[in-house]
Amino acid sequence: MKVDFANLNLQYKLYKDEIDTAIHRVLDESRYIMGPQIQELEKELAAFTGTSHCIVCSSGTDALQLTLMALDIGPGDEVITTPFTFIATAEMIAHVGAKPVFVDIDEKTYNINPGLIEQAVTDRTRAVMPVSLYGQPADMDEINALASRRGLAVIEDAAQSFGAEYKDRKSCNLSEFGCTSFFPAKPLGCYGDGGAVFTSDDQAAAKIRSLRVHGQNQRYRHKYIGIGARMDTIQAAILLAKLKHYPEEIKKRRDVAETYTRLLEGNVVTPVVGEDRTSVWAQYSIRVKNRDQVQEALKLAGIPTAVHYPMPLHLQECFKYLGLGPGDFPVAEKVSDEIMSLPMNPFLTLDEQEYVAAKVLKL
Repeated sequence: MKVDFANLNLQYKLYKDEIDTAIHRVLDESRYIMGPQIQELEKELAAFTGTSHCIVCSSGTDALQLTLMALDIGPGDEVITTPFTFIATAEMIAHVGAKPVFVDIDEKTYNINPGLIEQAVTDRTRAVMPVSLYGQPADMDEINALASRRGLAVIEDAAQSFGAEYKDRKSCNLSEFGCTSFFPAKPLGCYGDGGAVFTSDDQAAAKIRSLRVHGQNQRYRHKYIGIGARMDTIQAAILLAKLKHYPEEIKKRRDVAETYTRLLEGNVVTPVVGEDRTSVWAQYSIRVKNRDQVQEALKLAGIPTAVHYPMPLHLQECFKYLGLGPGDFPVAEKVSDEIMSLPMNPFLTLDEQEYVAAKVLKL
């Protein structure tokens, strides 16, 4: 048996008529940049999350950068985040000239440990950027409470958790700002790069909209130094076609995750989701001691795997200037050595899952 990791091709075939119609509408109108589908998508996404504003942009990475720029975070400032995430989180903090300050993770959820954040706050701290990793929101109430006490902004990096819920509120609407990604392999993905910023702050939303188009507040009038971070109209059209199917796909992802856990629990370390939240299961990640051997054996059995993420950020060469090293964040380092993602998509059959589980349990 050969198992597909994300099965984007099957998803396209299922929605082919709707997606093709949406794409051809853009081609017929030939409004490839900031066409009407952009505003339509922003309206739909804001309604989905319950926020007042959604500003779509060219990637999840740019969504983070736009938000940091809107807050005027720059040289001399610090932003607290997790070392166990995709590099874009800390990279954008560094990109605006600020210093990423890492805090270790919770070993069960793999999200930032909220109990360790306050000791990392200094008089230079401007914001906290928790990551809702693998599809599960971070402990946002605790983080928001601390941030409110210390006068800090909270930016949820929700690149993997769009559609998840925390205490009956949607990810991207759990703090002052939420940023997500529509990279093709995300739970809701377009057919290229795409992202969005969510906020209910009218003034911040207006500034982000301006920053997205080179700081313009009217054509050829530039209020800010901005960037070119527009979403292509075709990507917006694709997302609009897929969004109507997304709630059902989330349910199917949860079913797949529950089946995996039932088959594997007690034999390997399976994911833990808090009782007060849900996950959209961007990844289904287990932990194994002999990861390289397990991955190779599964590959030979036709089962693709991935590692998200094999090296925590504080050990990356590009962050050497921070003066951190092995042992500084032991939980993140331990998890990085053991984590492994199994195939996860809404279309995995029970036979495929049983096959994957059986092969894992033999190793």
